[in-house]
Amino acid sequence: MAAKEDLAERACKLFAGPIDFLKSAPGLQFLPDPTVPEIAFAGRSNVGKSSLLNALANRKTLARTSNTPGRTQELNFFEIGKPLQIRLVDMPGYGFAEAPKDMVKRWRFLINDYLRGRQVLKRALVLVDSRHGLKPVDHEVMDMLDAAAVSYHLVMTKADKVKATELATILAKTVVEAAKHPAAHPDIFTTSSETGSGIAELRTAILEATE
Repeated sequence: MAAKEDLAERACKLFAGPIDFLKSAPGLQFLPDPTVPEIAFAGRSNVGKSSLLNALANRKTLARTSNTPGRTQELNFFEIGKPLQIRLVDMPGYGFAEAPKDMVKRWRFLINDYLRGRQVLKRALVLVDSRHGLKPVDHEVMDMLDAAAVSYHLVMTKADKVKATELATILAKTVVEAAKHPAAHPDIFTTSSETGSGIAELRTAILEATE
């Protein structure tokens, strides 16, 4: 128990310290040198990825939030800690029907190549909207992570937008579905960027995955 409390305290301090945007990578040749552990964020367009990144970092504008789905089209890297300890990687949102097919294909190749070839990638976080639960496109990404042997947590977002009883039902279904995926970590996080619930626990899990 003490070890977990120590980890939580260190995670709190780490995320309270320096956090900076490093770069956007439209292709693998633009990736930063693989010198520190990386945690990647994946999720459907408008699942609240930017808001969650901002909440984790305790910043308002670290990641740009947009009402236009499909805005993030590159891998965006954020550096945490001085000296540098972790990089967070914001991956392009998926499942946006309005995007041109060739663009969707390009995103898919970029994400797939990154997942399969990045030695320093320690874990992915797959964000799921609490109001809707897992969609077929989420299962596609989970299959992609299974195939790449990248361990991942499912993270329920926007938990404040759902009644507690509905949330419990959706969470129970999600637990059952996650158990069918070999790379899915059994710990599922329920979060709200608005109220801050689940954010501290997720910070701790991120640090734990990198150590």
